[in-house]
Amino acid sequence: MLKPLLLCSLLAAFNLARADVSVIDDSRTAVSLTQPARRIISLAPHVTETLFAAGAGERVVGTVEYSDYPEAAKKIQRIGGYSRLDLEAVVALKPDLIVAWQSGNAAAHVDKLRALGFPLYVSQPNRIEDVASELERLGVLAGTSTVANKAASQFRERLAGLQKRYSGRPPVRTFYQIWKQPLMTIGGKQIISDVVRLCGGENVFAKLETMAPTVTVEAVIAANPEAIIASGMGESRPEWLDDWKPWTSITAVARDNLFFVQPELIQRHTPRLLDGAERLCQHLETTRSRRPVK
Repeated sequence: MLKPLLLCSLLAAFNLARADVSVIDDSRTAVSLTQPARRIISLAPHVTETLFAAGAGERVVGTVEYSDYPEAAKKIQRIGGYSRLDLEAVVALKPDLIVAWQSGNAAAHVDKLRALGFPLYVSQPNRIEDVASELERLGVLAGTSTVANKAASQFRERLAGLQKRYSGRPPVRTFYQIWKQPLMTIGGKQIISDVVRLCGGENVFAKLETMAPTVTVEAVIAANPEAIIASGMGESRPEWLDDWKPWTSITAVARDNLFFVQPELIQRHTPRLLDGAERLCQHLETTRSRRPVK
């Protein structure tokens, strides 16, 4: 019979080994695996991209529509869209880890997958710094921490450079437009609002609690932004951005501060977010340069 002290030591070592593959996700829930994940399902495009950046791309066996970056992601089996999952397809792939999107996936689907016993990590980066933390945590779960930690370090270094460059710049009242009909923007808790702050901007709808609230044209006119940033759906500047031109009472319109940032660079919570941030910061610098000389 093992002595009690030796038994306790062995149990402690066993529990420590198990705890090595354990993280806290963005819903503040502990996610623990007995070994690094080998069959991962991603339930959002930004999750797929981040998994690749964390060195775990080869372990992703299923993902959703619009998971198109990097190029290798296009070859992964689809299991529906992020808001309309094919649960049978998910189960058939026998994942040992599912990474969900808190504000994008249907709560009923996430709850069902959890009830089926699948280990589930919930992603919801709401601040720029959260992207680096997500890289590290997914690296732990996939056993790719060497790659993931390097990527996180590079992200933080680049972010620090942007913070140093743009901190203290004169504020710019900014309206970020996601879509025209309905007219959608970003609330203060949305990660793009954090990008606006990084660049020295002030989100004119930061007080709204919803991630992607609907607003009215009258509300935008009343807010009188100095810059309007649009994203749209594709790589080209949306035609509807010019629909603001008749509203010359808006400072952004009067000074021709109507700008575009590609949605995949700023609307996905991935390392490429800093590419989008650089472009948005440049647009706000242009806005500052167009101010009347006093």
